[in-house]
Amino acid sequence: MASKILIIDGDLSLSTVLSDYLSSRGYKAHVVHTGRAGLECLRETSWDLVLMELQGIGMNGYELLKDIRHRLPNIPLIVLTSRSEREDQMRAFQLGCDDYQTKPFTMDILICRMEAILRRVRAFEENKQKVFELNGKVFDAVHQHFDGKHITSRESDLLLMLCRHENEVVDKHRILVALWKEDNAFTARSLGVYINHLRGYLTPAGYEIIAVRYKGYKLVKNEHLKI
Repeated sequence: MASKILIIDGDLSLSTVLSDYLSSRGYKAHVVHTGRAGLECLRETSWDLVLMELQGIGMNGYELLKDIRHRLPNIPLIVLTSRSEREDQMRAFQLGCDDYQTKPFTMDILICRMEAILRRVRAFEENKQKVFELNGKVFDAVHQHFDGKHITSRESDLLLMLCRHENEVVDKHRILVALWKEDNAFTARSLGVYINHLRGYLTPAGYEIIAVRYKGYKLVKNEHLKI
């Protein structure tokens, strides 16, 4: 599955070249030119990695980095910037960036650095939590059980993706490619059927799955649902 890369950079020329290059290497790249637009993208969908500039993005780059890390503590983030002073690099690392590349940079080396980070993230995901407690009802993805009852492997895989990103929008395309291996009208309808199955399990637990139009699905706790 192609990794989704968010590029936050006010330099229209460079960001376009970078986006085109990443796309040619099999990534799904999306460019925004302001920090606020970047935050909006991060709120609305999930990303595998962020590439961001510290300046020329309409706000303080360090504040943006701090905000992203506060909202999404585990998302991989590489700073690509013209700021090359030692103090700038130290501050960025202290605020939580995973790597720091000064401009100009070599595209191939950037790809190597990105892949090194993404490999670590994938390894972490494979060993990540697979048992969740939802208002006293236990979802066990290892044994495919919800509240002591067996559920199908597809239901389990789908619920696992949603639980791991609770309160975040999980991209519909990502779900379809991960679980069905393709995104088309047939698999989209099938996904809708499984979402409804899960809603039947989750409502008694006080949780709901919200469909975010043109984006994907989000698992949230609903305090108003009767448990």
